[in-house]
Amino acid sequence: MRRAFALLLLGAGLVLGGAPPASIADVPSLMVFAAADLGFAFQEIVPRFEKSVGARVSLVLGSSGNLATQIEHGAPADVFFSADQAFVERLAARGAVIAESRAVYAQGRIVLATARSFGPRLTDLRQLGDARIRHVAIANPLHAPYGRAAEEALRKVGLWETVKPKLVYGENIRHALQFLQTGAAEAGIVALSVANVPEVEWASIDPSLYAPLQQVAVVVKRTPRPELGLAFVQFVNGPEGRPIMKRYGFRLPGEF
Repeated sequence: MRRAFALLLLGAGLVLGGAPPASIADVPSLMVFAAADLGFAFQEIVPRFEKSVGARVSLVLGSSGNLATQIEHGAPADVFFSADQAFVERLAARGAVIAESRAVYAQGRIVLATARSFGPRLTDLRQLGDARIRHVAIANPLHAPYGRAAEEALRKVGLWETVKPKLVYGENIRHALQFLQTGAAEAGIVALSVANVPEVEWASIDPSLYAPLQQVAVVVKRTPRPELGLAFVQFVNGPEGRPIMKRYGFRLPGEF
């Protein structure tokens, strides 16, 4: 297995350093399943990767838990970027991924977000108990790591039972953000990586209030192009991907 992975690494290096394909028919394709918090960052990273290696990337965004379940049931993903390492570990335990390809690529953060249409920016989680806040958007904690972090933070400050009746659950963190962008929720707890949109203001949440969001990528075992999947992981973790990830608020390997 180690020898096979060494050959996979070599193949990824050749992909990153190789020449573009001679024709469109020769262009390899890659299906990337990625946590929804990566949506904005990957909008910038994917085109750079495609240009660098001469590949086409199809990006499927969703909650990490739902994506992991789809992969487990045969979805045609080549590589999986999870917002929580636990889902990657589950897939590894069930033999659905190339375990040796696992790589930490980021640590995520949550923020307290306020819809600009509501009024003053909230700066403290305890303000969510205010009667004027009728709807609080979070991602579904059952399968979205950022939703779980939001629940942990609310429980830690003793607000979970107070805020629970106000909660509106997004299918993933981008869906939760949409509740704020459309004014369907006055406030919410979302990923820092998606919070910088015109309709929303945000304030930091103390990271000691929730478990670190250790984000891990892995190549799916059934992929016909493992070297290309690994090349994409290395690109995100490399000199072109890292500055973009940092700009969207992620902490990077070596910083935590």
